[in-house]
Amino acid sequence: MFVHKMWVDHELSKMITAGTVPFPMLSDGGGKVGQVYGVYDEDAGVDVRGRFLIDPDGVVQGFEVLTPPVGRNVGETLRQIQAFQLVRKSKGKQATPSGWRPGKPVLKPGPALVGMVWKGWKVKDAFD
Repeated sequence: MFVHKMWVDHELSKMITAGTVPFPMLSDGGGKVGQVYGVYDEDAGVDVRGRFLIDPDGVVQGFEVLTPPVGRNVGETLRQIQAFQLVRKSKGKQATPSGWRPGKPVLKPGPALVGMVWKGWKVKDAFD
């Protein structure tokens, strides 16, 4: 929790207009949560960097684990959360292709989509 405070006070506060994180940050003193999710490094006594996207039902929908020297992409995390929310709201009647962003075309899952994704979605859509 002290690392979080230093990060917010001396780094993040200079990078975002709100001056602080708009969500709670949690600390895993003792590594109990990290052990459950398989990211606790017992030798170092700390969790390795990981993020877990957990839906309202408590089901892990996505996760990423990185070694400490590699930074995470917050924009990608937010994009994935938006994609999971859209899919959940549509009750699975819509799917998001790779790189999907809000406002971009979605896919309609089903047998008719097999082998036809290219007709409804172009790779360039993910990068525009």
